[in-house]
Amino acid sequence: MDTIMQKIGDAGILPVIKINETKSAVSLAQALQNAKIPIAEVTFRTDNAAECITAIRKAMPSILVGAGTILTEDQVRQAKDAGAQFLVSPGFNPKVVEYALKLNLPITPGVCTPSEMEQASSFGLNILKFFPAELYGGVALLKTLYSVYPHIKFIPTGGISPKNLIDYAKLPNIHAIGGTWIANQDDLEKENWNHIEQLAREAYNLFHNNR
Repeated sequence: MDTIMQKIGDAGILPVIKINETKSAVSLAQALQNAKIPIAEVTFRTDNAAECITAIRKAMPSILVGAGTILTEDQVRQAKDAGAQFLVSPGFNPKVVEYALKLNLPITPGVCTPSEMEQASSFGLNILKFFPAELYGGVALLKTLYSVYPHIKFIPTGGISPKNLIDYAKLPNIHAIGGTWIANQDDLEKENWNHIEQLAREAYNLFHNNR
């Protein structure tokens, strides 16, 4: 589990992907890898999300593939069976977290309050998704949280773009930054892999040049 979390931290950027075509999923993964981001969080918001995870794992074993928007224990099992190597959930559901850990699947639950952070920490989870980041205080709140919870690292997601990414990257309690802007729906529908690679490379450089 620690190795997987370390790989996410090394990349610094966690692309959040909503995709439904397995062929496109593999092309997308290649674009991300070309940009030094060998990671994808495939959200369980399409009918073929599990199939897309499996396709990436088979075609590109060097890519770290996770399942996002995990809301139920059944989805945990589906993600595991599809080959997901880590899970991300938008909120903190103790049953989902407990089941994921039972299956030895690293999970990053979403939190936005101190109470949720302490609950997650009680499960031994100290790398958490901060969501929705901008709506719940963004950089200012994360700065405040660092003085109280210096042992917790965050993956802020929601409302982040190249315009404010640097502000997050400079914080000491940031593990990585998540976002959908790298692989937006327009580019995915047009199969504009070059532009996705360009956006991913820009995000990677912005993050690592400001750490």
